[in-house]
Amino acid sequence: MTTADATTPLADDARTTRSKRFATGVAAAMAAGLCWGMIFSVPVLLPDYSPLALSAGRYLAFGLIVLLPAWLDRRRLAGLERSDWLKALELALVGNLLYYAGIAFGAQQAGAPMTAAIIGTLPLVIAISGNLVAKHIRWRRLALPLIVIGGGLALIHGREFSLTTAGAAAGKDYLLGIGGALFALFCWTWYPLRNAAWIARRPQLSMTTWATAQGLATLPLAAAAFAAQLPDSSPAGPLGPDPLRYVALMAALGLIASWLGTLLWNVASRELPATLTGQLIVFETLFGLAFAYALRGAWPDTASLAGIALLVVGVILGVRACRAAA
Repeated sequence: MTTADATTPLADDARTTRSKRFATGVAAAMAAGLCWGMIFSVPVLLPDYSPLALSAGRYLAFGLIVLLPAWLDRRRLAGLERSDWLKALELALVGNLLYYAGIAFGAQQAGAPMTAAIIGTLPLVIAISGNLVAKHIRWRRLALPLIVIGGGLALIHGREFSLTTAGAAAGKDYLLGIGGALFALFCWTWYPLRNAAWIARRPQLSMTTWATAQGLATLPLAAAAFAAQLPDSSPAGPLGPDPLRYVALMAALGLIASWLGTLLWNVASRELPATLTGQLIVFETLFGLAFAYALRGAWPDTASLAGIALLVVGVILGVRACRAAA
């Protein structure tokens, strides 16, 4: 038996293991995108609830869910410093409550498809922002992906604008919704950069403990936000005009979108190289658009389909360009 023949079974085992890890990672990323895709349609299913009520309800549910892992990890949580908790509060406010309030407002005013499309540019926007902080990127590297994304957003915008702007007031509401989606985009561009900077300053932090700490920090903020919106909902009761639907959807968001989606994404991040996971986040956009059109009971038209395709291609091109420049 030759040396090559002797090592073939080991090589085959290694390839099989890599293939299994790759398949597991991609499946987990797709499942995470499926979980996160629902966040754009829930505000449309609850049109009588304010963005504050939707954001507070989602993260109140998430904060209650995280109490169990917090109890199990109570010793390491007790070791966190006051500065850690203040940073966790800051990150929870911007990356959770304000972010989803912006999405909810955008989805209710400009429509779920347009909001999902704008948020779908996050991988590229985060990559650009992160690299601009660390080093200068030649804009010619980003020209093509930005043009492709701009074309995709323009196609989707043209269709959504025509559907939602029957009059001047509706047109104003639509533009305000675009502003809400852009605000959400800013919040979740700011969040990972600030979070990464803090982690770099505190290398001894356990990532599991830090994630749990942010979940705990979300709870009092969400409770305060929920209490703040009660005067607006008091005529219909503390849970609004449709309490059963509201509680069910908020629980689903807290459990599926916030907890399960993050868990699945962590699995994908463990099994796949970082150069790939950044691109696979487009599954959130694709599932978000799929849910939005399913809720309408209609397929996207040709222009919207072309816009979605351009958006996905542009994000992938942009992430690759930023990776190459890093």
